[in-house]
Amino acid sequence: MAAKERGGLTDATITYLGDKPDIDAAHDVVHIKARSTRANVEKAFADLAAELKMDPAELRLKNFIGNDEFPYQTATGLSYDSGNYAAPLKKALDLAGYHKFRTEQKQAKADGRLLGIGISTYGEICAFGPSPATPAGGWESATVKIDPTGKVTVMTGVSPHGQGEETTFAQIAADELGVPIDDIMVLHGDTAIVQYGIGTFGSRGTAVGGPALYYALQELKKKIKKFGEMLLESEDVTFSGGQCVCNRSGKSIGLAQIAGASYRAMKLPANTEPGLQATYFWEPPNFAFPFGAHIVVTEVDRDTGQVEIKRYVAVDDCGVIINPLLVDGQVHGGVVQGIGQALYEQVVYDDNGQLVTGELMDYAIPKASMIPWIESSHTVTPSPVNPLGVKGVGEAGTIGCSPAVVNSVVDALSHLGVRHIDMPMTPEKVWKLVSAGGQA
Repeated sequence: MAAKERGGLTDATITYLGDKPDIDAAHDVVHIKARSTRANVEKAFADLAAELKMDPAELRLKNFIGNDEFPYQTATGLSYDSGNYAAPLKKALDLAGYHKFRTEQKQAKADGRLLGIGISTYGEICAFGPSPATPAGGWESATVKIDPTGKVTVMTGVSPHGQGEETTFAQIAADELGVPIDDIMVLHGDTAIVQYGIGTFGSRGTAVGGPALYYALQELKKKIKKFGEMLLESEDVTFSGGQCVCNRSGKSIGLAQIAGASYRAMKLPANTEPGLQATYFWEPPNFAFPFGAHIVVTEVDRDTGQVEIKRYVAVDDCGVIINPLLVDGQVHGGVVQGIGQALYEQVVYDDNGQLVTGELMDYAIPKASMIPWIESSHTVTPSPVNPLGVKGVGEAGTIGCSPAVVNSVVDALSHLGVRHIDMPMTPEKVWKLVSAGGQA
């Protein structure tokens, strides 16, 4: 790509965040996607930093899109919703003690130790959304019902398989309706009960299904307020904290009483049906684009080629965080997968084309003992695309991890002339490079 392109973030989909003038969409971008992965783009940054004799962190900071340039229109037609790309990198550098480490690294080198530090900054396309961009539609649906006792049922068109929307959607409903989270049941995946939906993929569960739920709740709250006005005999009513309150008299009535009255239907507000139920289908206007920075400190054993991850710092920005524990779980799981890709996992065929790593007895996946303590933190840049400000976090750990690990090991061996190591960086592969003085 042309030298003027900038951005400094990578992922498997957004290969590079660059300026529009110098991208040939018919050639450059397709060429890069066909021949490289996000790790190769990160490698390009590391190589450029080495050529310029510039710190790789400083090079990235000089090339990020500015905060005042969002929404940022790319040459390929995408519009990045919001960003503060420098914030997670600066936070990660601080958490990792980056500049202090560089001093320690020089001393370690003098002592014969092979210490390295690697950086990866990424951007990701999430909230797979706008229907024109997806083959089966990109909208999402939600239904909220309140039964006569005030218990709440949420039915979502997305179908989580471990992401935790059963919890986050219950939190959203609890906050909006002012009811205990234990009074909320979230249903999904049962086509005999749940209205039609598009589903879970592309980090769209909360970023697209969440807004559908939010808007369904707003419609339901309008109906709750109508019943509250009728029961309190006042047009000056506010619904908050699970009850309708007359702003003039101070009288109030709880959600369970309102729900009961709506189903008994002895009296109804004008143009209002009995019961409390609302369904909403939401079409997102754009994707959402989370981002982040991962920093990895490694040490290579000269005698065995074994790579030890001594520090792992992940700072991710997925917009507004509804449940921090679930977000960290998504990041940690992704990091483990990325470590597997960087150090252990590979598909191997023999000379006859027979797969020899077809079982987990032969295919190396990381064990718990191989995984470092993951220091996870966040910055928060809300997305303007949806009312919740969420972006998505499903693949963040995987995207940021592998390039950071590779860059770290290459950094540890850079004084030997090593500029590239193919993944997985097995002990044998690394040992050969060390033994050959980086020339293998």
